[in-house]
Amino acid sequence: MEEIWNKVDITTMDRGQLTLLGAGSCVVLTVLFTVKLVLQHLSQWKNPKEQTAILIIVSMAPLYAIVSFVGLVDFLGSKTFFLTLESIKECYEALVLAKFLALMYSYLNISISKNIVPDEVKGREIHHSFPMTLFTPHTARLDHNTLKLLKYWTWQFVVLRPVCSILMIALQLLHIYPSWVSWTFTMVLNVSVSLALYSLVAFFHVFTKELAPHKPLSKFLCIKGVVFFCFWQGIVLSMMVSMGIIKSHHIWLDVEQIQEAYQNILVCVEMVLFSFIQQYAYPVAPYLATKEKKDK
Repeated sequence: MEEIWNKVDITTMDRGQLTLLGAGSCVVLTVLFTVKLVLQHLSQWKNPKEQTAILIIVSMAPLYAIVSFVGLVDFLGSKTFFLTLESIKECYEALVLAKFLALMYSYLNISISKNIVPDEVKGREIHHSFPMTLFTPHTARLDHNTLKLLKYWTWQFVVLRPVCSILMIALQLLHIYPSWVSWTFTMVLNVSVSLALYSLVAFFHVFTKELAPHKPLSKFLCIKGVVFFCFWQGIVLSMMVSMGIIKSHHIWLDVEQIQEAYQNILVCVEMVLFSFIQQYAYPVAPYLATKEKKDK
């Protein structure tokens, strides 16, 4: 390893090579942070249901980083290639949202399929805000049907995201993908992901007291940060490219898909931060405590 590093002379690299080196280093750090956390949970495998959900959630950061780096290295790829890479990330987003909700259900001992809702939470008020009040009453009482509705609002994105990805890739391959179709998919997915976020926020507020021992805020912010920040970041970059604010000569790589290149670079860097935060948001400590209690 030392010999390889000695052969790397950054003084002779151009800015494009330095960009790739920096992005690659970020990917390595992200993977190392995540592998460390995964191994900790595997070594203290006490609650398979919860910890499986946790492993799926924390694996999102390295997946994002690796896929983004692949897209950055193969910067001569076609639009279909970049769209496929984005679809891989975004379909995994949908899985993570579903697993995050399942993790919260596990913490609360709630089962929609088995009609298990703790009596102490039944009847609580849920206050909806605009624009949801256009479709639902401003105030609703918590019961099995209300929880089922919140679950459906999350799961619609889980289903819609891969369906849209398949359609988008198919249209690209058939060369019938004009800009208005692209923006139509963007708007549909924007509404879908916003509804999923709204349902998670509503669920979080209703069960703030019960979820407090599990420190859900940091867990939720990790999900929100990775999924929704990257989503909006991509939209903003796309708009900036369309408006001519950023152009190919603004970046150190010779690329045609400038928006994707910027997005991939930023994601590689951002995933280091999120993988580090996940060490504290999804620690193995609660399962260590479980083991210690059993030993006593």
